Amino acid sequence: MDSAGAAKPEEEVAAYQSSEAKQARLQSMLAALLDDPILADVPRKPSLADVDTLINLELGSAMRVTVVKLDNTSFDVAVLNTATLKDLKLAIRKKITEIEQGQMGHRHISWKHIWENYCLTHQSEKLIDDNSALSSYDIRNNSKVCFSPHVMSRIHQKHSRRRKHRFFHGLSRKM
Repeated sequence: MDSAGAAKPEEEVAAYQSSEAKQARLQSMLAALLDDPILADVPRKPSLADVDTLINLELGSAMRVTVVKLDNTSFDVAVLNTATLKDLKLAIRKKITEIEQGQMGHRHISWKHIWENYCLTHQSEKLIDDNSALSSYDIRNNSKVCFSPHVMSRIHQKHSRRRKHRFFHGLSRKM
């Protein structure tokens, strides 16, 4: 019984080492594939959704949209032809996060602040409704959208700053 008990940990160590070796080979193979210029548009750590979107792009059921930032730099994102403005915003968020991670490491971006103060425009038309399809704005493959400053109307804001100030001012009174 002792020999069987001693053999089990050795088998587990051997299995772990072979699993570790397989994982290392897989990572090196993936890195070599991603360095191929043909696969330059595949993210470094692709999700299944990323790969699916890129396959659909090749098949023609997805589109590539160029996003121009306020400093006139641009980047491309791929979304399905049936995508909504919300899907485009999520793709932009993911792409910018990926770019920032590659350049500067972890950095927090307040997307709530960005979408409250900026909107996307296409051919001088502001894209406001998150649930509308991109095709309703005439956005097609290789279209260009731009960030532009945007001030939300008072209807969409919850409280003005003055009301917030009065509310918190009342809480700070000494009793």
